[in-house]
Amino acid sequence: MTPRIETLNEKKLVGKRLTMSFANYKIGELWRSFTPRRKEITNNLTSDLISMVVYKPTHFVDFKPTNEFERWATVEVADFGNVPNEMETFVLPSGLYAVFNYKGLSTDNSIFQYILGTWLPSSDYLLDNRPHFEVLGDKYKNNDPTSEEEIWIPIRPKNTSH
Repeated sequence: MTPRIETLNEKKLVGKRLTMSFANYKIGELWRSFTPRRKEITNNLTSDLISMVVYKPTHFVDFKPTNEFERWATVEVADFGNVPNEMETFVLPSGLYAVFNYKGLSTDNSIFQYILGTWLPSSDYLLDNRPHFEVLGDKYKNNDPTSEEEIWIPIRPKNTSH
């Protein structure tokens, strides 16, 4: 599976977030609190949902299933002029991403094991410390093996120093 490499322009997101870990994974709870209210966000740019993760810089360096991270359920908006109660804003910074078109169950983590364990080490890129996200578009179906989504992994070229 070969990704396309894309430079993402800054995106404005509105949604809800929850701190969790892989050992205590609360993604269902997060989406159950967000989905019924997403129509309250009236200035969204597309109908796509963006499932975003903000990891600490050391998350993958010292990986443990108990490492906590923030998981966001969001949509992209034109501006932050109309943010519903109990929702928050997030500015996703621009940068380079490897974009994987994934088809299959969202509960199958082998795609991430492939991306981080196989593709990334043999690529010309390193993982960058920016949010990871999935774009859940028209072809996304929860718990369906024919579901399709885009997985966006933040990267930077190996030959540059930060």
